[in-house]
Amino acid sequence: MTLKEIADILGATFITEPDNPDLHIRSACSSDMMSAVLYYHSPDSLLITGLTQLHVVRTAEIAGIISIVFVMNKRPDERAIELAGQKKIPLLTTPCCMYTASGRLFRAGLPGCSHK
Repeated sequence: MTLKEIADILGATFITEPDNPDLHIRSACSSDMMSAVLYYHSPDSLLITGLTQLHVVRTAEIAGIISIVFVMNKRPDERAIELAGQKKIPLLTTPCCMYTASGRLFRAGLPGCSHK
């Protein structure tokens, strides 16, 4: 599924514009626990979270997550936005809660991350 398709499904807006809106996302991970993200992530995945702190972008970088969606119209601060831009990690925000965002993407065919 492409990043643009994900944005459409979630009614999301881009906080940082992606270099490639057709970036292919292979799976999604929904969590506010960054330790769980590090354990359960998959390569080329999307993180769905309600956390907006700088460490979310750092965790995504370590885990190989290639985009982040913030739920409930949340937006990270400028430091996190700047870091995501430097790391080429597109950021989006959606009015959906985490449960709804995850369900919509799963129903549309995007699998969840699972432990290896």
